[in-house]
Amino acid sequence: MSRFLDRRYRNLTPYVPGEQPRNPGYVKLNTNESPFPPSPRVLQALSGEEVQRLNLYPDPEAWAVRRAVAELYGLAENQVMMTNGSDEALAFCFLAFCGAEKGVAYPSVSYGFYPVYARLCSLDALEIPLGEDFTICPEAYSALGRTVVIANPNAPTGLSLSRDEIEEIVRKNPDSVVVVDEAYVDFGGESAVPLIGRYDNLVVVQTCSKSRNLAGMRLGFALGDAALIADLNAVRCSFNPYNLSRPACLAGEAAIRDAAYFRTCTDRIIRTREAFSAALREIGFSVLPSAANFVFAAPPGIGGEDYYKALRSRGVLIRYFDRPGLREYVRITIGSDAQMRLLLEKTTEILEERK
Repeated sequence: MSRFLDRRYRNLTPYVPGEQPRNPGYVKLNTNESPFPPSPRVLQALSGEEVQRLNLYPDPEAWAVRRAVAELYGLAENQVMMTNGSDEALAFCFLAFCGAEKGVAYPSVSYGFYPVYARLCSLDALEIPLGEDFTICPEAYSALGRTVVIANPNAPTGLSLSRDEIEEIVRKNPDSVVVVDEAYVDFGGESAVPLIGRYDNLVVVQTCSKSRNLAGMRLGFALGDAALIADLNAVRCSFNPYNLSRPACLAGEAAIRDAAYFRTCTDRIIRTREAFSAALREIGFSVLPSAANFVFAAPPGIGGEDYYKALRSRGVLIRYFDRPGLREYVRITIGSDAQMRLLLEKTTEILEERK
């Protein structure tokens, strides 16, 4: 730390993303990336002719991909804002709808970026405990007088609230914005997007990283009442109006419009997840029911950290969270069928060695 860093930021604990090893030999099941390549339409969109246009600035309104998202969800274009990944959309929500007069509330176990944003913005943050079964209790979010941020399905648990339960939270906080982070909703969750027309205090954030197979392109979006989206755009354009590259806009539009490929990939991941979860339970794991592209599981007879290290030494990366209440568990991304078979083989070796 230099002596020039402003005192507001001297105690920051930055977010640490999942490991991205330079060694290509690892089987990566630690960052919830898709095991499938982008839609063939994406490859067609990123043509040599388009590369020749990289001397030009991108459209600051990202009109083409924004229109594709609006059409997908039956919204007006002014109800959609495109962002550099869903993380940027979430950051703009923390900036726009929280502050000295309104703090923020989120689950005590959820996406690790929420407390980072809260500290970065010097917010009064209320972390609401989960139930003993890791579930979010909607009743705990009634009339909080704070901006509410909820990941649904939640991370790292994979558990999901119904749309009715989300609506209960939105309805009981009429004077606060409720942000629903739906990064994983396409793998079995129930989206809150149909509620947007009924509530002027709801923002839904989604990403193209998971179900659209575009983690490397960094593309997300926020959906909500036109006035809320105008607020977010004011923050975005005060920070970086050119937040999306030309390739990102082209790739995003192509991916959004290829509904058949989207369904094929998400259906395959769901089938693999269910088969893998059943296989884990057969060998003694405790596995939470997941509506995401990962599972949250506790191995038998071995702590989460030791299991994580044992797999890593065998060339398989998963995610371990060194936090109270989570240390017995690991989060495992759903990869290809072959990758999940390999993980199960390595797991059998590890458990046999500990007998």
